[in-house]
Amino acid sequence: MLSVICISSFTREKPPKKQNDINNIAALSSKATADTPESDEEMRGVWVSYMELSMENESSKTQKAFEDKFTEIVQKCRESGFNTLIVQVRPFCDALYKSSYFPWSHILTGTQGENPQYDALQIMCDICKENNLKIHAWINPYRVSSNKTPKKLSDNNPYIKNSEIGIKTDNGIFLDPSNETAQQLISDGVKEIAENYDVDGIQFDDYFYPTKNESFDKKQYEAYIEKYGKENCMSLDNWRMQNVNTLICKVYRTIKSVDSSVEFGISPQGNIGNNDGLYADVKSWCTCKGFADYICPQIYFSLENPALTFEDCLNSWTSLDFDENVKLYVGLGGYKAGNGEYDEETWLSSDSILADEYDILRNNKSVRGFMLYSYSCLENDTAKKVRYNTYIESTENQRHEIVGTFHSHCEYHICTD
Repeated sequence: MLSVICISSFTREKPPKKQNDINNIAALSSKATADTPESDEEMRGVWVSYMELSMENESSKTQKAFEDKFTEIVQKCRESGFNTLIVQVRPFCDALYKSSYFPWSHILTGTQGENPQYDALQIMCDICKENNLKIHAWINPYRVSSNKTPKKLSDNNPYIKNSEIGIKTDNGIFLDPSNETAQQLISDGVKEIAENYDVDGIQFDDYFYPTKNESFDKKQYEAYIEKYGKENCMSLDNWRMQNVNTLICKVYRTIKSVDSSVEFGISPQGNIGNNDGLYADVKSWCTCKGFADYICPQIYFSLENPALTFEDCLNSWTSLDFDENVKLYVGLGGYKAGNGEYDEETWLSSDSILADEYDILRNNKSVRGFMLYSYSCLENDTAKKVRYNTYIESTENQRHEIVGTFHSHCEYHICTD
């Protein structure tokens, strides 16, 4: 089954009644197009992952081939009523653009470090602007490799040049969140994007600390204790959380120093408690000024999920005392719709679950919009037949969840107004 989100006009009026037969869904008002996104305060975004941008398996890897591929992505999203694309431009300590800090991504040529002879991010910015869509650059801040992807790191990969900035695990390589050189590298990379590309925002996803295992950074934590004395040091959990907060605040300030209009957003785990396992201080990011312009939790749950329902999860976020400068968006899990593999088959109970969730969001004054994971949900042939509607069908979940207990609030944050 397919679920449907009716992308309605710019107001918060109740959308047209949903129908189960997708061929009978009425097209919405022409105001639902992306013709005038500047006047629309509602975020209607789509995540476009590196897999959906990949040229590795394309018969042609030329600039024209990439332009054609991304133009099709933009046209589908625009016709479906979306106004923003969140494109993944640094998945593995690499870049889909000309960078002074990171090698060319393998997804453009099949080999990390190989110049594709075009700047993919510049092309994406140009095409989005031509179609009056906003564009946010999506970054994985710490991940260097994961489960043997990419197959080989290039000689000019920052980790290969200086392994002290990263930590190797059984599941991959990650930049060390406590390492000041690594923090500066991430910040410099963000500044590079803000300075050189006409992006509307820059977003971090939910990949922060890859494990809760104490052995991950035991050497670094022991060095911290030795430097300051045990009686003056934070616990391991709080120290890790502070390391992430230091980066988040640094990145926020860096972006604003370049262009105050460029937004910095974070898309954490939907279950607030799960973020503790990533040492992501989400409550501070929401309630304290100076961390982010928006937070978009991935609330990828059905309305009847036995473990945690969509509405209960949403309420846990809207109950926070958000700083007036921080907007709340909600990530919707398109890949789950109509799929019995998730949430104890509760996504099979109706073919309008995502549409119902969208209604809930639009009637909640605390929520300023949504982002759909991901573009692949729009790629079925049926979606092409219905204008101004979004069909949700996906087979792959690229989001991970780590169970934990949330500890920190604002007491550990380092940012000041």
